[in-house]
Amino acid sequence: MSQSDLEGLLEFHWMMDMLQTVDVGIVVLDTNYKVKVWNGFMESHSGLLPSEVRDKTLFSLFPGIKQDWFMRKAKPVFALKTRAFMTWEQRPYLFKFPNYRPITGSEPFMYQNITLSPLVSATGVVDHISMMIYDMTDIAAGKKQLESLQVAQSEEQERRRRTVR
Repeated sequence: MSQSDLEGLLEFHWMMDMLQTVDVGIVVLDTNYKVKVWNGFMESHSGLLPSEVRDKTLFSLFPGIKQDWFMRKAKPVFALKTRAFMTWEQRPYLFKFPNYRPITGSEPFMYQNITLSPLVSATGVVDHISMMIYDMTDIAAGKKQLESLQVAQSEEQERRRRTVR
């Protein structure tokens, strides 16, 4: 093995380690929505090993995901090579993972932002898409608390106005 081959192998190894340990869910799907990559974040939060999900459809693994809706979101990613986004404000989660954070333990599930990105092959065709799942629970909980405080403050101001009259 040449020095450059060894360096390439070492680089591949640390990139795979990073993929597995990053605090973001990474899933790669083929055109039939079969799982090809399932990183450590997804394993940890779903309780499913990569070997258990590989080559199974996303919809058979997670029947709560509305297939028609998800396919409408993913179709332009495959066809137009463009990204698509799903935010927790539009839909709180794609994967109903329990909330594991002790600070924001008041939320029953993990709020998520999702990015779908095309993975263009060497031939220029999009045969796979990646999903990146971001845990937005802290932000969602903070926004909900802020909104609750704003409502309470508004109600208090209205109560004071009525009392003054």
